Amino acid sequence: MASAETAAENERILREIESTDTNCIGPTLRSVYDGQEHGLFMDKLEGRIRNHDREIEKMCNHHFQGFVDSITELLKVRGEAQKLKCQVTETNQKLQTDGKEVLTSMDELRQCRLQQRNIATTIDKLTHCLPVLEMYSKLQEQMRSKRYYPALRTLEQLEESCLPQAGSYRFCGIMSENIPRLRTHIRDASMSDLKDFLESIRKHSDKIGETAMKQAQVQIARDNAVTSQQRSASGRRIRKEACSGTEVDRTGSNPFSEKDSGIMDVEDAEEDEIPGAHDLVDFSPVYRCLHIYTVLGARDTFENYYRKQRRKQARLVLQPHSNMHETLEGYRCYFNQIVGFFVVEDHILHATQGLVNRAYVEELWELALSKTIAALRTHSVCLQLLDQDNYSPIPVASRDEYQRIAGQFPFQDPELDKMPFPKKLPFSEFVPKVYSQLKEFIYACLKYSEDLHLSSTEIDDMIRKSTNLLLTRTLSHCLQYAIKKKNVGLAELVQIIINTTHLEQSCHYLEEFISNITSVPPDTINATKLYGTSTFKDARHAAEEEIYTNLNQKIDQFLQLADYDWAAAQGGGQASDYLSDLIAFLCSTFAVFTHLPGKVAQTACMSACKHLSTSLLQLLLEADVRQVSMGALQQFNVDVKECEKFARAGPVPGFQGDTLLLAFIDLRQLLDLFTQWDWSTYLADYGLPTCKYLRVNPHTALALLEKMKDTSRKNNMFAQFRKNERDKQKLIDTVVKQLRNLIATNQA
Repeated sequence: MASAETAAENERILREIESTDTNCIGPTLRSVYDGQEHGLFMDKLEGRIRNHDREIEKMCNHHFQGFVDSITELLKVRGEAQKLKCQVTETNQKLQTDGKEVLTSMDELRQCRLQQRNIATTIDKLTHCLPVLEMYSKLQEQMRSKRYYPALRTLEQLEESCLPQAGSYRFCGIMSENIPRLRTHIRDASMSDLKDFLESIRKHSDKIGETAMKQAQVQIARDNAVTSQQRSASGRRIRKEACSGTEVDRTGSNPFSEKDSGIMDVEDAEEDEIPGAHDLVDFSPVYRCLHIYTVLGARDTFENYYRKQRRKQARLVLQPHSNMHETLEGYRCYFNQIVGFFVVEDHILHATQGLVNRAYVEELWELALSKTIAALRTHSVCLQLLDQDNYSPIPVASRDEYQRIAGQFPFQDPELDKMPFPKKLPFSEFVPKVYSQLKEFIYACLKYSEDLHLSSTEIDDMIRKSTNLLLTRTLSHCLQYAIKKKNVGLAELVQIIINTTHLEQSCHYLEEFISNITSVPPDTINATKLYGTSTFKDARHAAEEEIYTNLNQKIDQFLQLADYDWAAAQGGGQASDYLSDLIAFLCSTFAVFTHLPGKVAQTACMSACKHLSTSLLQLLLEADVRQVSMGALQQFNVDVKECEKFARAGPVPGFQGDTLLLAFIDLRQLLDLFTQWDWSTYLADYGLPTCKYLRVNPHTALALLEKMKDTSRKNNMFAQFRKNERDKQKLIDTVVKQLRNLIATNQA
């Protein structure tokens, strides 16, 4: 039983070996080696191999003759195949030779077809690109010729239609990138042209106004001629009717002929046609800039800019020249500029749509009215009186002459009445003349009110208000102009103060004069008071301030001539030349102040002395002065003593004791401290109310002491061996340290 199973198992394994792929035979053989019947299996395997060998041998014997026959047939075919190969090779060579020309022609044909396709493509692309290039070239030409509005239209067409159709070429991209810059350039260029236009019309507004005036004059002449002709024709018709038509013109001519009408006379007498504003001014920059900003969507920006600039120009035009009042030509030019300005604006109003409107023009017109009225009030007859005045007291040679002036201006001075002739009135010719002008103005106001059917109270009120306007605006502006104008001298300012003082005193006479001619008592309830007192008082104060300023400027001019030798070894015994000249100038100037009110003269003198003292101290401490010797301080001290001598002499009466000397007290104490080298007293008594050098600031003293150090000693080896110099510098260093400690202590 066991041998039968073994035989069956071996048979199975053999079948499995015969039918299984060699790659998978490993497990089968493994099972054989794992079993116990290995020798038996090998016997079975060898027997199976012998059986297969016999079957193979039988099969080979069966097919051998056929194989031999096939080989024999194949050997016979080899010769024929060799012949066929030679024929095919020969045929191929002939075919290659014959087809080479065909291939060359085919390559040429293919290349031609490719070129044709490329040419067609190029033509198609150029068809789309040429309009872009032509449009861009047109744009460049328009830009060069400054035709900015057509250029902007071309730019829009290029951006919206040409570039999208051309495609995405690099030059198209460059053009697209340049479009915003071109728009900006067009906008800026048009704005530049507009600015040039605004500047041009500003310069030529007087010419435009002059032309408009001539046109208006010609039109008035024509209208007058037409009116005259109509009246003449009407008169002749009445005479004919009165004569029942019996009289006939002897010449047989028509009474309404061109010869008698007068219209042709005006036209014949008229010279060349006067150009209008559009003939004198090229308005194209305005139109062009307006269109460009409209296309760019910035019309509001342009309108605001134009109106703003024209408002500025209006203020410039309405500002009269300082010398306008001097000649009639000045007034003519002033009015021509105003007319020219509004002629341009009127043309812009009607030639453009909305750039300016009626409300804007009327606003400017109201501004022009107020400014013109103010200018005319300011530049009136009063300025002419001031310009003609000699700013000198009026000499009076006889009593008749004195009575004549007293009749023009209410003046009372008992002391002057006692003086013999010839003598001088304190005020100049301006005072009686301007007082007469005020009275004439009041008379003119009264005459103007005669036909207004007003009550006496209303007339009085109207006259007083008008006179107040004349005083507070016209006369006040004229006085301010005279005071502030260039090159006005101290003598003129002194005379203006004297004049305004007397005019101020005469104001109550004007009040009485108005009451007399209107028959309204001055103490009536709600009666308007004249502002003359305040007007003349303000003018006098302005003249006083100008005197103080001018005096200080003169002092500064003299101080610029100072030329100290700050390294001098020893001071001189006399005052410096510049200071002597300055003192002489101040003495002569204050001699002119004799007629001024005492307070004004004293204030001017004290102000001048304080300014002189401050300026001298600044001169001593200025940064350019790096070193000051004791000899230079001694010379400076001599100059300050000269100033104190001037103050002690009392150039202006009214000062009590040595009050004027107080202007130099700071400088005096500082110089005494240094020239006497009294540092022990200064440092010991500093801060005490009884300190001898109470007015000396430690910072000022330290700054001056630093300048007295010998900075050249460090570089001079010989100077270090001089004992006196060494001791002096050590002493200065010691005082400097003490001053610094004093300053630090006070700051803490």
